[in-house]
Amino acid sequence: MDSVEFSRYLTMLTLSVHVIFATLGVGVPIMITIAHWLGLKNQDEHYLLLAKRWARGYVITVAVGVVTGTAIALQLALLWPRFMEFAGQLVALPLFMETFAFFFEAIFLGIYLYTWDRFKNPKRHFYLLAPVVLGSAMSALFITSVNAFMNTPQGFTLVDGQLTNIQPLVAMFNPAMPTKVAHVLTSAYMTTAFVLASIAAYHLLKGNRHEYHRKALALTMKIALIFSIATALVGDLSGKFLAEYQPEKLAAAEWHFETEGEAPLVLYGVLTETNEVKYAIRIPYALSMLVHSNPFGVVTGLNDIPEEYHPPLVVHYFFDIMVTIGIWLTVLSLFYWLALSRGWAVIKTRLFRILLVASGPLAMIAIEAGWWFTEVGRQPWIMRGFMTTAEGATDSPYVWVMFIAFAILYIILMIGTAVVLTRMFKKNPVERELEKLADEQRSVAK
Repeated sequence: MDSVEFSRYLTMLTLSVHVIFATLGVGVPIMITIAHWLGLKNQDEHYLLLAKRWARGYVITVAVGVVTGTAIALQLALLWPRFMEFAGQLVALPLFMETFAFFFEAIFLGIYLYTWDRFKNPKRHFYLLAPVVLGSAMSALFITSVNAFMNTPQGFTLVDGQLTNIQPLVAMFNPAMPTKVAHVLTSAYMTTAFVLASIAAYHLLKGNRHEYHRKALALTMKIALIFSIATALVGDLSGKFLAEYQPEKLAAAEWHFETEGEAPLVLYGVLTETNEVKYAIRIPYALSMLVHSNPFGVVTGLNDIPEEYHPPLVVHYFFDIMVTIGIWLTVLSLFYWLALSRGWAVIKTRLFRILLVASGPLAMIAIEAGWWFTEVGRQPWIMRGFMTTAEGATDSPYVWVMFIAFAILYIILMIGTAVVLTRMFKKNPVERELEKLADEQRSVAK
């Protein structure tokens, strides 16, 4: 493989690792905020402890996210130097603002962690979470706007191969930005809720029936349902965006070759060498409805797009994985909510709790598949319509060395993170923390 291919694979590896920590980095703050608010509102020590323990674990994921995020910034300069030389002035602003948003979030997170029980009015401590949530959301907004710009570049004039009349704000608020940012935020909140729910379900599955874990599961599954629905609604808007601005990506995702109305949605299946789709599930009119909200709307097919601009057709499988898991998790969370509200015992069975434990990893797989679909589906462009991936990549023959080095780094980071988080919570089980809290309250009372 040449330097272009290694650059693509290294970038994909880095993004795949970073998205795990970035997703939790965006999603956990709002979970902490909701739990803390419920604790104050109901004077419930379990919810307050939830907020405290989630915040402790969150610090670890933030620290690792800094490393993987720095790797992405480094690789933009090393692996894609021609892109940065060409468009660096346009993406510099959101990249800088993302760093500012992160520090803004980190400062208030540190204050929040180290000021437990130090305010006479506990609501003042709670208010420290507002900048943490805002900072994490703004960080996602700024970095996602860079990716959105690569899909729908604007904010400049091209004269003799050079960018002039550069307008960074116009570039940042490009047509792809609203739907991409909305999708990133809602899916991050949804995924984080399922990850935390799977942890609570795991403890219940292992026989720990403490009220703390039951409350954690009920809370996170309710939040997961809300953001599952929100993600689906934003996904509908994303499909309409693709039809207008990136029809080749939508057509590749659906293996849609002929421009036609009454277009079906194609799920699963196998593609032959002659581009014949076999063994697929076809939902009549669904693609036309997705694109135009009209069952007879005409959808552009790949055969009407120059072949050199066709994305790899493997994106169909990434899209299927993302959608299938998303639908399953929405159904699972809806059923849990109905069962909880009606007192159905099925949600306490071993089998159902196994499904709940699996929901966290499945949600993270859906996030990964979604990003693979986004990035691979943009090919062959690194900056759509202006620069291909091959034109933006480095020609260094040593990218493979970087690939090996970063792969080793990521393995160490992932194992280290798992070990640290596991030991952190094993050494401080819920029961011990609640007993310690009760002792402190008795001492104050005396």
